[in-house]
Amino acid sequence: MENHTPGSGTSPTSAELDAADPLAAQRAAFYSPDEGELAAYLDGNSLGRPLKATASNLASFVQDAWGSRLIRGWDEQWMDEPTVVGDRIGEVTLGAAAGQVTVGDSTSVMLYKLIRAAVDAQPGRDEIVVDRDNFPTDRFIIEGIAAEKGASIVWVSANPASGVRTGDLEGLVGERTAVVVLSHVAYRSGFLADARAITAMVKDAGALMLWDLCHSVGSVPLELDEWGVDLAVGCTYKYLNGGPGSPAFAYVNASQQGRLRQPIWGWMGADNPFGMTESYKPATGIRSFITGTPPVLAMQPLKDMVELIASVGMEAVREKSIRLTEHAISLADELLVPLGVEIASPRDPAERGSHITVDHPLFGQVTTVLWERGVIPDFRPPHGLRIGLSPLSTGYGELELGMTAIRDALAELL
Repeated sequence: MENHTPGSGTSPTSAELDAADPLAAQRAAFYSPDEGELAAYLDGNSLGRPLKATASNLASFVQDAWGSRLIRGWDEQWMDEPTVVGDRIGEVTLGAAAGQVTVGDSTSVMLYKLIRAAVDAQPGRDEIVVDRDNFPTDRFIIEGIAAEKGASIVWVSANPASGVRTGDLEGLVGERTAVVVLSHVAYRSGFLADARAITAMVKDAGALMLWDLCHSVGSVPLELDEWGVDLAVGCTYKYLNGGPGSPAFAYVNASQQGRLRQPIWGWMGADNPFGMTESYKPATGIRSFITGTPPVLAMQPLKDMVELIASVGMEAVREKSIRLTEHAISLADELLVPLGVEIASPRDPAERGSHITVDHPLFGQVTTVLWERGVIPDFRPPHGLRIGLSPLSTGYGELELGMTAIRDALAELL
């Protein structure tokens, strides 16, 4: 392979892209270790970097809201925190009107609640449709619900690199379908599904549509209300930078809230939480999907990121995401493909989220070497290396440094 500067030729260089980046200044808002400890972070689709403001905001919360107000905080603010934060996430990132989003449990618990509620609400519809390459949690939760309910799972087989399309669902969605569960952005390939078209197809069959938004919220503009989506779940520690284990959110379209009853009844989802009543009566609206005491402290960091996104707009975030992934593919073609690497993500940016996957049998070993050198991509068996690009915290020069390090580590092992 010729020894020349990556990105040379007709395509703009990383330096040129950084210089022209309208969001470049936002990178300074994020905490990053010294270069000796971290040279390139390419895993923002697994865990986002913390905002510098979060450190001071958390300290203020401990001293003031918690330390000074103590138990009074529940009456003054915290009881409404799951829906207040949910409304803001909905407004800024989901295209969701108020009263349809709540924050609180893990992604797995949220998925269980909504999928189980969807099956319970539709007697005679005993099939759950999901693709075989969906994230393990989604598949495992569905397997458990199917066992509980005596329901059947209808497995969708699609090309992992191209993802689930409407054609893959033909003949699988029908009068027995209760709910279809798909990831909007596939966790392996980064394929971006046509949520509008698929949702319309599912609803035409009389079934409910649930989208897993974990890899799209905060990186891809969403219009859940406009698309007619029934249900959605997403995490907040990836592109919403809420921190490790930050709580997930659930979206329940207003048209379904009176119809669905979530299965995990807890005091915070009751009509009168402090009434200490003998039996459960659900709250009205989205509050009925809350179960236990919400993790108020863990919600604070993601609030900072949502406001940062609001300040620049999701369209600008998406434009940067496309430019980053286009540059990543260009660098992969130049640096990695000559070494036998395959690009396992869509080349059409309209069908791609904010990460790309490249495949090689040695990438498990390569990842170990890279982590030791302060270059952090993400490995997914059997041999996929994910390059996760968080638009507001990742620069083009950092991306090039990481891709060059991947090339060097792979070449050493060949």
